[in-house]
Amino acid sequence: MVQEDKSFAYKRMIHDFTTKNVDEIADVLEVKPKLIGKDLFRFELENEDKTHRLALEIHLGLEVDGKKLNMVSVYSGGTFLQLHNCTAFVASKMLKQVTFFGKQNGITSGLIVEVGAGCSLYANVGDEILTGDFTKLPEDLMMCGVALSLTETEGFDDFTYEEEDDVS
Repeated sequence: MVQEDKSFAYKRMIHDFTTKNVDEIADVLEVKPKLIGKDLFRFELENEDKTHRLALEIHLGLEVDGKKLNMVSVYSGGTFLQLHNCTAFVASKMLKQVTFFGKQNGITSGLIVEVGAGCSLYANVGDEILTGDFTKLPEDLMMCGVALSLTETEGFDDFTYEEEDDVS
């Protein structure tokens, strides 16, 4: 199932990542992924001036102690970031970015990858920051609240893929 909000022109994919999801990410990031192994996809991005590059890797269905999880990794210069237990992503053509995130017990962590090889990480963010009035937050928290606000949706907990809609 794909949910689309015309005002932000984004698509939200939740829970089970598939090859079709990887294609949606490729469309927004404007780069083709390379398949490495069975369920590992690598995207290589660089900015227009070719002065900054990053590699994004999406591991689908890694098995740890009999449980499957998705993991997103970013390599850039001297930086390495990983988001474990990635439960969903929001791919925004308008913002030219993909927000990968995981939610657990009122806490959200998000990794944002931009078309121009930009990347941001927000970890262990409480629901009160994402659901409250972000204009009342201290400046440093306001940016986080706005960046991860796309991860909030009604009915997230009982979402299923039973009825897949293709939105063009």
